Amino acid sequence: MLRNDLYTIHDVQQGTNEVICRIVFDAHHAIFGGHFPGQPVVPGVCTMEIVKELLQEQLGHSLILRSTGNVKFLQLITPDVQPTAKISWKQTEDGYAVNATFSKDADAVFKMNSNYEVVA
Repeated sequence: MLRNDLYTIHDVQQGTNEVICRIVFDAHHAIFGGHFPGQPVVPGVCTMEIVKELLQEQLGHSLILRSTGNVKFLQLITPDVQPTAKISWKQTEDGYAVNATFSKDADAVFKMNSNYEVVA
């Protein structure tokens, strides 16, 4: 789990099938020493994991990513950026269909459409 290690969440707003929060990264986390030295960047896989962790917390279920229809890394996310995450979902026959966007100011920096299944 990356929460409370690589990142923390702030300003949480919960709605029906939606959560919005601000992500704050630990700029001194060891991951930034190797990704990339002298120019730290949040790894894309970590961004995707953050979506899953926030979704699991909201739903109260352990989840597994089953598919992604669209994943776009639109700008680099550096540890000094505090993106706003907006994650919405709807329940499906097989689990949850999810739309996630991370934004900096009014600009999207990451978008993902995906499907998750509940882990039994």
